[in-house]
Amino acid sequence: MLDTRPLERAMLAAFAELTTGPVADLGCGPGHLTAHLRSLGLDVFGLDLSPAMIALAREAHPDLRFEEGSMTALDLEDEALGGILAFYSVIHMPPHELPAVFAEFFRVLAPGGHLMLGFFAGDDPEPQEFDHKVTLAYRWSPSGLMDLLKQAGFAEVGRLVREPVDGERFLQAQVLVRKS
Repeated sequence: MLDTRPLERAMLAAFAELTTGPVADLGCGPGHLTAHLRSLGLDVFGLDLSPAMIALAREAHPDLRFEEGSMTALDLEDEALGGILAFYSVIHMPPHELPAVFAEFFRVLAPGGHLMLGFFAGDDPEPQEFDHKVTLAYRWSPSGLMDLLKQAGFAEVGRLVREPVDGERFLQAQVLVRKS
């Protein structure tokens, strides 16, 4: 996927350059982004709720660490991470649950740590529900999602919104924030 997505590669490279310390790829799926972050020099591990995804990730990337778990209750010490990547994984969280998820991210990030989110974007100020190939998902306005992140204590570093390509249905967005 990254071969044809130069803007995503650029945002991931910026995330990698700004991040020090261990990184968690939350909702890692088959581990391709975990492997990409490792290729950028990060000490990274993947975490996913799905045992099937963890099995695929371990098979594809046996040299990397993958664990089964939930981003809603991370089995990590406070301030244990230098960075978190949640690329199209919080899209499945009902909007009322996101403040608690972002509070959990804030808890495990060290001061100055970075969080990068990837998500489907829309112009509507309220999150918009849609059918996703896996399960129900939500599109967010970048400003609406950023408001939730700021309420959790994060400061904006940058954001990217791009038009859909190659059969994508919606705008694609990434936001990069820092724990103050």
